[in-house]
Amino acid sequence: MLAFLMTTMALGSIEGTIVATAMPSIVSALGGFELYSWVFAAYLLTQAVFTPIAGGIADKVGRKPVLLVSIVVFLAASVACGFATTMGQLVAFRFLQGLGAAGFSTMVVTLAGDLYTVRERGRIQAYLASVWGVSSVLGPLAGGLIVANVDWAWVFWFNVPFGIVAFFGLSRYLKEKVTHTGARVDVAGAALLLVGISGLMVLLNMGARLGQGTRLALGAFVLVSLVALGRHLWRRKGGILPVDLWRDSLVLLANVSAFVAGVVMIGVITYAPPYVQGVMGYTPLVAGFALTTMSLGWPLASSICGRLLIPLGPANTARIGGAAAAIGGLLYLFLRPEHGPWWVAGASFAIGVAMGFTNTSSIVSIQSTVRWERRASATAANLLMRLLGNSVGAALLGGVLNASIVTGIEREGVGDVLSLGTVERLLNPAGMAVGEAPLPEASMGLIRRLLAGGIEQVFVVTFVAAAVLFVLSMLWPRSRRLE
Repeated sequence: MLAFLMTTMALGSIEGTIVATAMPSIVSALGGFELYSWVFAAYLLTQAVFTPIAGGIADKVGRKPVLLVSIVVFLAASVACGFATTMGQLVAFRFLQGLGAAGFSTMVVTLAGDLYTVRERGRIQAYLASVWGVSSVLGPLAGGLIVANVDWAWVFWFNVPFGIVAFFGLSRYLKEKVTHTGARVDVAGAALLLVGISGLMVLLNMGARLGQGTRLALGAFVLVSLVALGRHLWRRKGGILPVDLWRDSLVLLANVSAFVAGVVMIGVITYAPPYVQGVMGYTPLVAGFALTTMSLGWPLASSICGRLLIPLGPANTARIGGAAAAIGGLLYLFLRPEHGPWWVAGASFAIGVAMGFTNTSSIVSIQSTVRWERRASATAANLLMRLLGNSVGAALLGGVLNASIVTGIEREGVGDVLSLGTVERLLNPAGMAVGEAPLPEASMGLIRRLLAGGIEQVFVVTFVAAAVLFVLSMLWPRSRRLE
């Protein structure tokens, strides 16, 4: 059973690193660099919105049906992603892929709480986190090898066999006793969350290219949607976010920390590869290796955290994660092209350690606080906060990068020669698409400098988020222990 749960977890973990490594080559093939961050944001948005829905349904009908349906949806969307011919199509299929990932990611983590005792959960979460190490080492390697030797579509088709094995294994071996609660799924809350967060992401990512009137109208719409969501959650017990549980300071800080950790995580996963490849000039395989260290640090830290949670308490393990985040964010803050990929690897490892300690502390603490009939919803809420951090971070950081490059082009007065789409040539190992005339070396050098400056601004925001995570970790109540 645990082996099949770990295989299912691998579907999501390998998806993140294999796509991140291959995205520079994908965008050079499909075009649409302005939608680069949306390939990640679309996946994360639907994963965020449907994570609590999946948790609510699972608390009503059981974990197994939600888990199996989610695997099928994810695999179908993965196949469709490989057949995309435009960046817009890829973004649309990634929406569906995120829906499937929401279900199986939530169910795997929830089942770890259902099937094991408090003392075992830290160790089991470490086993699940180790999947990130194995699959994420394979992910960058596979991504680099795929884009270098075969069609990029295999980046999405790579995980289909694993999903089929997981589906049939769980169908046979997963047995559960369902406690029917009669609780209803918060559809209204999910709709408000989808509308509000979608609008916020558009505003953050594309606001600089919208007119002032449109920007103000969209901002007002987002504000009204989020206020309506807040009122809805406050009035409804068992809403999409169980805010009544947040009266517990440990649960509140665990969820807020998960959100900020999500911003830090997406900043590294999304923008480390294009920096190594587009700015430093290394191959996709080297970019993959540089990111792999994050995937090594994560399960290592999660395993250590699982052993330390009971003797040290969740507050102290969270503080270790906060300190590692501050170190990794600082290293990214001072990253420059001449430092090379080893600097990126070291910074990524520190961020991976931070994710391992922070997320394991958060999940185990929350699962130990609630009963079975609310465990899936509470777990989903914590995963939702991390995914919202991913989603908002992807949109915000994408907006920072795009605005920086566009401003630089206008400042240099080369708008008739260069554009945001010119970045695609830096991310193409061949340097240009078929039929395109090569640009002068001076122009390519300029766009490389603008890309470097833009991503370095992204890393400034990432550092700020890492510093906030460190401050939050210092606020966790030290008096709480897990039993």
